[in-house]
Amino acid sequence: MNPKVDEYLGKAKKWQEELTKLRQIILDCQLTEELKWKVPCYTFQNNNVVLIHSFKEYCAIAFFKGALLNDTNGILIQQTENSQSGRQIRFTSVQEIIDMELVLKAYIYEAIEVEKAGLKVEFKKASEFNIPEEFQQKIEGNLDLKAAFEALTPGRQKAYYLHFSAPKQSKTRESRIEKCIPLILKGKGLNDCTCGLSKKMPYCDGSHKFIK
Repeated sequence: MNPKVDEYLGKAKKWQEELTKLRQIILDCQLTEELKWKVPCYTFQNNNVVLIHSFKEYCAIAFFKGALLNDTNGILIQQTENSQSGRQIRFTSVQEIIDMELVLKAYIYEAIEVEKAGLKVEFKKASEFNIPEEFQQKIEGNLDLKAAFEALTPGRQKAYYLHFSAPKQSKTRESRIEKCIPLILKGKGLNDCTCGLSKKMPYCDGSHKFIK
């Protein structure tokens, strides 16, 4: 048991009992306990396997390479449509976790085998993501913007695609694109600003203000 996780659980305002039970189940599987990204994270030979975290409506165990698990019980959840690797199992009571203990351990052991085998998730390339129509129109009408965007690394391109595609309304997508054009022309990615705001959504636009 890691003292930092003891402290984390001691401060938990919600789902404390559920997170404690998940912790016990994971530790039974002989994983190393750490605190990463301010949440309990469990590793095998320094490779991340699972973490536990809480949300308003539920708490969850998240598998870093859940997409590679067989999911014979059909319980893994893709948190967002753009989540390519990670998968969650969500809970709203301790009893749910107790009832699923054996299943959870089977999934954890399978995730450990994935790490032992050195399996990797094949991520989509930036070119495989859908380009929002609003952004396509922008780069077709602005050769400098097109050249600057194509010069970005695939990871930066992907981040922009996801950021521009997220809003449901075209007006909001257009607003995001307009605010990011100066960054793109400077060869910057969404997370390149070091002011600290870029570490969370919405992103910093370089002026140290949020892009909403």
